[in-house]
Amino acid sequence: MSKSPYLSVIVPVLNEEKSLIKFYNELILVMKKFKEYEVLFIDDGSDDESIKIIKEFIINDSTVTLIQFFKNYGKSYALSEGFKYSSGDIVITIDSDLQDDPSEIPNLVEKIEQGWDVVSGWKKNRKDPASKTIPSKVFNFVTRTLTGIQIHDFNCGLKAYKKKVVKAIDLYGGLHRYIPALAGKKGFSVTEIEVNHRPRIFGETKYGNNRLFHGFFDLFTMLFTSKYFDRPLHFFGSIGLLLIFISFGTECYAL
Repeated sequence: MSKSPYLSVIVPVLNEEKSLIKFYNELILVMKKFKEYEVLFIDDGSDDESIKIIKEFIINDSTVTLIQFFKNYGKSYALSEGFKYSSGDIVITIDSDLQDDPSEIPNLVEKIEQGWDVVSGWKKNRKDPASKTIPSKVFNFVTRTLTGIQIHDFNCGLKAYKKKVVKAIDLYGGLHRYIPALAGKKGFSVTEIEVNHRPRIFGETKYGNNRLFHGFFDLFTMLFTSKYFDRPLHFFGSIGLLLIFISFGTECYAL
């Protein structure tokens, strides 16, 4: 029998006091199937009782760690800190609002053990209103087309990574949506599996109506930095050549 992998589970949290106890109980029930694991709660500036609840977990569970921010920096920064401090051979990310199902974790791990570097969850039967699902379909189609990474759900919170992936990726802004694309650009293998998605029970989504706009803005940022970061003159040179041709054409027309 092969050795059970050491897992790190990263849980970004922002004002989830109503869901945390139920989420934790579900998660730990699943994690006990693995011999070694750690759970990193990354509190992104909660102003409710979330921190108090997580500290109560820590008292009775040595596998739980809290990383606390004193203001809201955003999900990308939260995941980045989690990636930095994680120690597992396999790293799982999962949201704590109960829409992601912890029972899917063994399926993600199994796929990683088949040789994939990144396994993204696909909420094929998504339990959200049309106001969220329709823009999401557009977003995922455009992202899939422009990045060449053929998965259906870039923004699913439920993902698994080999350790080498999370240590190689830099996140900022809203780039957490594009981790599969960032990983693919670095040569890592990316796939997806269907995962169970559940209706929201408590609270409201943390993302406003401008999420789609910011998402596309971050997409073009990611495409620019991944393609031109090491060769900025290729980008600015292209603009310069275009302006030269326009100026030349204008000059010829004036003559």
